[in-house]
Amino acid sequence: MTSIRLTDPATEPVTVEEMRAHLRLNGSDEDSSLAGFLKAARSHIEQSTRRALISQTWRLYLDGWPVGRIVRLPVSPVLSVDQITVYDTDGNATQLATDDWQLDRSAQPERVKVKLGAGLPANQLMAAEIDFTAGYGATATDIPEEFRQAVRLLAGHWFEHREAGSDLAVASLPQGLDRLLSTARVPLL
Repeated sequence: MTSIRLTDPATEPVTVEEMRAHLRLNGSDEDSSLAGFLKAARSHIEQSTRRALISQTWRLYLDGWPVGRIVRLPVSPVLSVDQITVYDTDGNATQLATDDWQLDRSAQPERVKVKLGAGLPANQLMAAEIDFTAGYGATATDIPEEFRQAVRLLAGHWFEHREAGSDLAVASLPQGLDRLLSTARVPLL
């Protein structure tokens, strides 16, 4: 299984203005740097927790159906499964009907159950694709506050310790970040 992000989030969990207030900055001279730190902090948190914060689309590539035709999705929370495509031995694509599969949001990570007989992928590499939308929602207010605080904490740490040669810059992540995120990690199965 391989997965890629098809579309990046349209916004960040914390705005530059919110970050400026968090750091007690008066001017807008550092706005482009803050935007970069916010994007990097969101990306780091998403990778370490296997969660998408802001809505984004993903594609999961499969060589075939796993046992029981139950596919665990690699990123949580899943808002929707947008389409499932299977390929025959000639490379022709067929999209499964929405009644050929079911999304189970009760599991962590979420999973998709494909009906028996629906979309038999060929025995070749990359025989099926599942496109899905993951994230808490389209706006920052949809994201749980502990994630927004983690983004502020990490972006602020990187803003304050930009120099690679300083002891604090090469030290571990800011104190408290691991505790904020420790209960949010999606299990890797």
